[in-house]
Amino acid sequence: MKEKKIPLRRCVVTGERCEKQSLIRIVRTPEGSTIIDPTGKANGRGAYLKKDKDVILKAKRTKILEKHLETSIDDSIYTMLLELVQNDKQ
Repeated sequence: MKEKKIPLRRCVVTGERCEKQSLIRIVRTPEGSTIIDPTGKANGRGAYLKKDKDVILKAKRTKILEKHLETSIDDSIYTMLLELVQNDKQ
C-alpha cells in the first residue's frame, strides 16, 4: 500500500518546513481583510506561522506577516494567535 504524502509548509518567521497541523495559516482575503484560517482552505494569499508564542511575538516585532501578505495586520490578529497557541498547549 502506498504511503500518504504529508503536506509540508514553511514558517515565514523561522524558515522551518513543518507539517500543516503544527502551523497556523493567516490569510489576506480577496476583499482585503486579514483572517486566521483554522481549516487551511480559505481563499486568498496565505502565510504560515509555527504554533509557538516566541514565533508569533517575533512576527509581530519584525512585521514579517505584513511583508508576506502585503497588507497591514491589526494587533487583534496577533492577540487571537497568542490565544490559539495558549489553548492548543492546554
